[in-house]
Amino acid sequence: MNLDMGNLALETEDVSSDIYLSLGLKESDKGVGVPRVLSLLSSLLERSVQRNETLLEAKNIEDVVTVFHGLRAPTLSVRKYIDRIFKYSGCSPSCFVVAHIYVDRFVQHTEINLTSLNVHRLLITSIMLAAKFMDDAFYNNAYYAKVGGVSTSELNRLEMSFLFGIDFRLQVSVDMFGIYCRQLEKEATEAVQIERPMQACRIKESWSNKDDPTCTSTIAR
Repeated sequence: MNLDMGNLALETEDVSSDIYLSLGLKESDKGVGVPRVLSLLSSLLERSVQRNETLLEAKNIEDVVTVFHGLRAPTLSVRKYIDRIFKYSGCSPSCFVVAHIYVDRFVQHTEINLTSLNVHRLLITSIMLAAKFMDDAFYNNAYYAKVGGVSTSELNRLEMSFLFGIDFRLQVSVDMFGIYCRQLEKEATEAVQIERPMQACRIKESWSNKDDPTCTSTIAR
């Protein structure tokens, strides 16, 4: 049975209802603009990427290369990539909080660093898994691959590698969900938005300029 985090999140008394409203996670917010959680998550991830890359460069450390690494960083910013995934995937806003939890689990378990070379692939993989685990309706891997700018076979490999990387721990408790919501809300007061263009790694450059008509709902839910 899938976990309906949208309903579950609203039932907890541990997290202020105002935070859910502020992040755009309440059911009443569905279909009303772009949820604020997207900008906060992208800001947090971009700051993390910049911090990690600065540290790696300063210490002259070579990062561990995984299947999530591209040869070069995409031209599409993290913010625009997240917005694209939200627009075409149709997944609930709560999926982005859960995906963030999954990425943290993956990074902690594998001890890799979140950088501009791997953040996009980690995002599309974690968001797809969050949608599969939480939402009642979701697309197949072929569709998410189109949205994410990778081949279906590559996304299949990324999915399996990610699942093994987190020991298949997809369950997220209400308390953990609340902690990450508060972390994102805190980001709003701390973050200075980093709009750093990134340079291309087989993720379509044209996406930063216009919508891709191939990613309309061509695959049924």
